[in-house]
Amino acid sequence: MAIGGVAAILLATPLAGTAGASGWTTPPPDKIVIDVATVNGSGCPAGTAAVAISPDNTAFTVTYSQYVAQVGVGSKPTDFRKNCQLNLNVHVPQGFTYAIAAADYRGFAHLEKGATAIQKASYYFQGSPDTAALSHRFSGELDDSWQATDNVAIAALVWAPCGELRNFNINTEIRVQGGTSDTSRTTSFMTMDSTDGSVNTVYHLAWKHCP
Repeated sequence: MAIGGVAAILLATPLAGTAGASGWTTPPPDKIVIDVATVNGSGCPAGTAAVAISPDNTAFTVTYSQYVAQVGVGSKPTDFRKNCQLNLNVHVPQGFTYAIAAADYRGFAHLEKGATAIQKASYYFQGSPDTAALSHRFSGELDDSWQATDNVAIAALVWAPCGELRNFNINTEIRVQGGTSDTSRTTSFMTMDSTDGSVNTVYHLAWKHCP
């Protein structure tokens, strides 16, 4: 089902989750449904991001196809920073609530010597002051695939309010700075995308029973 230019689908194979291994409640047996209310940002133009849910309710993934930030030759002034905000409507079985326990980000980076990049993410529920925000920094020279994992401590988990349907927001950003590299002759870039769908962002869910 396509909503707002983003597809919401079910994965054919289960993904490894962290909920059971970390002592949280076993995920509910009933299927969760994630509708994408809105998608906005320079890193995820309409039709370039897809959301998929694992059959065991332990994770969901987001796959991008045009999420690239760059500086240097061939770049526009605004290309150094790309972002994406996903506004998700997560329908969970009655009596349960969820939180994002971890997130795995992947992509490819080519950073010239002296260039740097940063990947940021924040998570919050609509109308809630509680926000989990994490970032990772990379330095050149680098020409390889990259991976970063956000692990949220149990005490810092932001739980969905029990008995209320509030949209869940995920804001991501990648930013590349030329630093001391020669941006008049070289290009540095960082991607969080995949043309074949093999690279994606995985969000691991923690579950607990509502009081």
